[in-house]
Amino acid sequence: MKIISDLSAAKAFLLERSTVELAEASPSIKQKIRDIFGEDLTLQDAVRRIISEVRANGDHALFDFIKRIDGMGLAKLEVGKIEIAEAYKKVDKGLVDALKLAAERIQEFHQVQKSKLGLGFIENGAGFIVRPLERVGVYIPGGRAYYPSTVLMTVIPAKVAGVNEVFITSPPAPDGEIPAPTLVAADIAKVNRVFKVGGVQAIAALAYGTKSIPRVDKICGPGNVFVMLAKKQVYGAVAIDGLHGPTETVVVADDSARPVHCAADLLAQAEHDEMASAVLITTSSRLADDVSMEVKNQLAKIERRAIARMSLEHNGGIIVVPGMDEAINLVNLCAPEHLCLMVKNARSYLDRIRNAGGIFIGVPEAIGDYTAGPSHVMPTGRTARFSSPLSVLDFLKVSILVDMDEKALKALGPASATIARAEGLTAHSLSVEIRLEQSKKEPGK
Repeated sequence: MKIISDLSAAKAFLLERSTVELAEASPSIKQKIRDIFGEDLTLQDAVRRIISEVRANGDHALFDFIKRIDGMGLAKLEVGKIEIAEAYKKVDKGLVDALKLAAERIQEFHQVQKSKLGLGFIENGAGFIVRPLERVGVYIPGGRAYYPSTVLMTVIPAKVAGVNEVFITSPPAPDGEIPAPTLVAADIAKVNRVFKVGGVQAIAALAYGTKSIPRVDKICGPGNVFVMLAKKQVYGAVAIDGLHGPTETVVVADDSARPVHCAADLLAQAEHDEMASAVLITTSSRLADDVSMEVKNQLAKIERRAIARMSLEHNGGIIVVPGMDEAINLVNLCAPEHLCLMVKNARSYLDRIRNAGGIFIGVPEAIGDYTAGPSHVMPTGRTARFSSPLSVLDFLKVSILVDMDEKALKALGPASATIARAEGLTAHSLSVEIRLEQSKKEPGK
């Protein structure tokens, strides 16, 4: 791993991560777009074209794109209850038990979170009431890989919030089926309906609705660059949870940290994706050298070593800083999705950390991915500066409530009318003044 000791170079390196808007198609993706549409299109234009066709032609467009993009001739989009029940027979009991344990932890955490939020209030004639969303669509990446943990981490917070209907869309595997672990997780999380459709066409269907897939109020979940661009383009017609790019981790360590732990946490993120970012920030030059060597040793032991190696070569690095002040400043600058604190008295630094999706002390970040309880869907690409991990809050909405008696009207009405007239909105002013005059003529009503 490259080692950086200059602070200016370190800042530039941490800010290099590209955003969804700047994404460019690789040569293979450009050729795929050319094959599908018969012309050269940018990523954004290709996404716009698919959304437009699904919006106009519904299921017909969905089946067409599944055939053109995925090479599959599906007979139906929805996964039946019998298929979900059969999935249990294809999944090892140990995995089923692990998913159930994770589900229990996730549910308990979000139930406590909901209880702490309260149900609204009214005081001095004004307040708010809280209501859950009616229908939510969750995108689960699929195809050749499967992520049952993401099913639990997105669906369960919605269910705890009180969402009436939660749907899943996921690309089918090469055999035309949703992987069994994904279906088992969907059943454990009490998903209402599961659809075999992925990519931009899935996002468009959830946003605008088709004969097979009802439109939803909000779309959640991670995905590739096409999915993220699609979520951005349908925002407004539907709410979204955020634009989640490649995963990222920053490990902050001092000379008390164990190199084997630092290296393991870095590789755990690097194996996700060639675009993943895994960075160590340390106050110890010795630790920097030891971790670099340990990464090489552990790389040979993991199955996805080629992906991890590419990630570390292009997006990984080790930054050596003079002290913890500089380390924390760099953390707040890059606003990482995951922050692992492997330093003495780690909790003493929490008040100074302003920007991080999740903070991990004493455990590997992978515990947060599966069984800690909070959702592992977190802000990436420096968006932790202004956004938060997925939670119950994502599935609740607030309505303000103004409920005042005649006494309050008399106290606030004249000032309201005065401001309205100053803004030239005489109808606003009159609507208040009429009530005030009526109150004088009919006291007590």
